Amino acid sequence: MRTSNKGIELIKSFESLHDGDLHLIGLQPKMCPAGLWTEGWGRLVLDQNGNPLSGIENKGKAYKFSKIKTETEAEAALKEDLVVRENMINSLKLQLSQGQFDALVSFAYNVGFSNLKNSTLLRHVRSNVYDNRIRDEFAKWNKARVNGVLKVLPGLTRRRAAEAEMYFEK
Repeated sequence: MRTSNKGIELIKSFESLHDGDLHLIGLQPKMCPAGLWTEGWGRLVLDQNGNPLSGIENKGKAYKFSKIKTETEAEAALKEDLVVRENMINSLKLQLSQGQFDALVSFAYNVGFSNLKNSTLLRHVRSNVYDNRIRDEFAKWNKARVNGVLKVLPGLTRRRAAEAEMYFEK
């Protein structure tokens, strides 16, 4: 399966096109609420060793290692990133509706495939793709570490609700 236009729009609506400094020409990286530097449609900015950059103290490094400068590059990166997530979800060998697939791709795009793979959410999906507990499991993933403290983030709360809605769409 591949992500539908509706699924892509869901991801874009929550990731938003990053431009951390409107005073500079081109797109600049932006630090997300969890303190990670991202570029384009939410792609992590990685240092020379492939590690994600985080914290305001790494702003200079984020600008140095950022690769996405135009909307065209951001779109191309999103397509690349989606193919990776789609292949991961497809590797689970689940019988999913388009909405279920799109919701799981969005979830994996945001929290990472390893988190999805080890989640109670996926256990419920594997057991019964229509299990109502899946909605509650989406909702539990609304927190991120901010300055070392696990906090509920309103954007994640909205995203998980939208993903659950898409997952259970008829």
